Amino acid sequence: MSAEPDGPEDRLRRFATIWSRAVFPVTSTSLTRPEFEELLLPLARRLRLALLARAFDADEGRAVGAALVGAHCTDPEALSRALDCVEAYLVLYCGEDGPQEELRLRSSRLQHAMAAGFAQALRERTLAEQEAIAQAALQAQGVVAQALHTSEARFRAVFEGAAIGIGIADLDGNVLQVNGALQRMFGGGEGAFRARNVKDWTHAEDAPQVWKLYDELVRGEREHYHVEKAFYRPDGTVLWTNLTVSLLRDADGRPQYQLALMEDTTERRLLNLRLRYEATHDALTGLPNRTLFFERLEKVLAAGEGQRFGLCYLDLDGFKTINDSLGHAAGDRLLVEVADRLQSCATAPGEMVARLGGDEFVALTTGPNARHEVDELAARIMNALLAPVRIEGRELTVRGSIGIVEGAAGERSAAEVLRSADITMYRAKSAGGNRFELADPEADARAITRHGLTTALPAALERGEFFIEYQPLVHLGDGSVRGAEALVRWLHPQHGVLGPDRFIPLAEDTGLIVPLGRWVLEQSVRQARAWRERHGDGPLRINVNLSPCQLTHPGLVQDTVDILERAGVEPQVLCLEVTESALIGADDDLLKPLRRLAEMGVDIALDDFGTGYSNLANLRRLPVSVLKLDRSFTQSMQQFPADPVDLKIVEGIVSLAHSLDLAVTVEGVETGAQAEQLRILGCDTAQGWYYARPGPPERLHQLALVDATG
Repeated sequence: MSAEPDGPEDRLRRFATIWSRAVFPVTSTSLTRPEFEELLLPLARRLRLALLARAFDADEGRAVGAALVGAHCTDPEALSRALDCVEAYLVLYCGEDGPQEELRLRSSRLQHAMAAGFAQALRERTLAEQEAIAQAALQAQGVVAQALHTSEARFRAVFEGAAIGIGIADLDGNVLQVNGALQRMFGGGEGAFRARNVKDWTHAEDAPQVWKLYDELVRGEREHYHVEKAFYRPDGTVLWTNLTVSLLRDADGRPQYQLALMEDTTERRLLNLRLRYEATHDALTGLPNRTLFFERLEKVLAAGEGQRFGLCYLDLDGFKTINDSLGHAAGDRLLVEVADRLQSCATAPGEMVARLGGDEFVALTTGPNARHEVDELAARIMNALLAPVRIEGRELTVRGSIGIVEGAAGERSAAEVLRSADITMYRAKSAGGNRFELADPEADARAITRHGLTTALPAALERGEFFIEYQPLVHLGDGSVRGAEALVRWLHPQHGVLGPDRFIPLAEDTGLIVPLGRWVLEQSVRQARAWRERHGDGPLRINVNLSPCQLTHPGLVQDTVDILERAGVEPQVLCLEVTESALIGADDDLLKPLRRLAEMGVDIALDDFGTGYSNLANLRRLPVSVLKLDRSFTQSMQQFPADPVDLKIVEGIVSLAHSLDLAVTVEGVETGAQAEQLRILGCDTAQGWYYARPGPPERLHQLALVDATG
């Protein structure tokens, strides 16, 4: 047994050897088989380069297909064998251990390009041959009229020796002569042709213009026409041809005969149909793929007024877990089973199921009652997924989330419909999964806006579109301004000023919260220094929010130290606010950077206190010096008298905090009554619209001066 080839060049030559052995027997060439292999070797190299290229180039495949025609591989069987060889061995010997699925998809596209290049080159060669035949026929026409034997002999040689089918008929459609190639194409003798009239050779798939062009030609209104036409053979099979019909005139220019030239394209058509099927169907499940689905959806959306459609966009819940735990082979078997079940749900006319990729499927229904039918289709799909799937001795529970879009044709593009369905599907998944949701234009708009903001965030930070407003922190005892909380805003070019609730969650999802938080911290500390320079009697404290993502960032402590040192500000000027929910169940590793900052003198505030479920005893282990009560506690104090239970809760929290040497700040103070009640309860500082809304830093100076003077 010979060893497998080692290097890429060895594997390439092995591929060329297999290719030459497959194609050589059906090639009309004077070369020996080894010589023919050397001819194919550079073509194999071009295919390998096209397979591994960063960007796919269909021209390379078309060039290889055309080169086969140049190498006299003109028999349809030669092309079929070449494509089979490429499909079976190109990735195996030239894939360089790359991603197999992607390489096989590119190999399929190369086959399609080869077939197209082969067909184009063969057509050009045939047209050149047809031109020569037509010239010979025209010369023969004059020779017949003049009874010149030499030209007749020349025409007869071309007529009988041509590889394409040739037939001559009079203007009434009676067949006068056919050559051997045409007889072989149809599988009958010349007598069978003479017994039939051209007009009898109709086929169910004839294009409407075929016989219109024929009538114009026999009337002398056109000289020739070229169409693709099918014929029935005597045995009932179908022959597909490229048909060129030309008008032959006599010496005086009067129409006399019609000359038909036929190229057998049956094998090539079947090959193209096979390649078309592979290009439009999912290799794993056999369902239509994204390409074919989009073609169908665009056709449905282009239907006339009054037509409606309904679309279900399905994504399996927890499919990644199955892939990760049982392997991709089990995941593939699950997808095949799901595809079979979905196919059984879409049996009504106008319904279609496709796989878009991964574990995403779509089901389409059309008709005037699509609004009702798409709901029923979604219900059938959910029911079909109820039964467990047995794979490798395990029973797997399958669940899915479905987004439904229904509407009238012509209102939206295919991309817009699919985007709405995708958004709606993720809304169903976010709601817990195993359910379906109907598309909501307002929800779509929010999701689209959210996506737009997400993509714009990185550039916004670079362009300086963020700015900071400050809300004062007021001492409840003497009413003096003790500091401010820094609140970041985004001045968006289209949406105007956006509050943190609109973009902070997006920044956390994308990881941009770290550089954005660092920028906010740096700008706020600089502002604290400016306040210190203006108010020499004591610095105003600046409160800056930290997100959970920032807490886990390894550079938090060093970034904070560097910012404080560059600004020349003492750590006691800074207070970092961390939400209670971020510290629930926090381990020592998470608390370590906060402890280091607290040891430096930075205050740590526990924000939104009272909204979580943390054990109050945990306050002893947290490195916090300030509790910030959530605004929900102050809302109950807007009415008079205040709820005594809420007052007792606040009083207890304040007492507990003070016993642990923690200061208490209250958010959301909107009235003087609230402020007075909180002062009586012993709270230390407060913030809210009663004192001031968030604003520019200059306004804080004014408030501080007012409080200091009166």
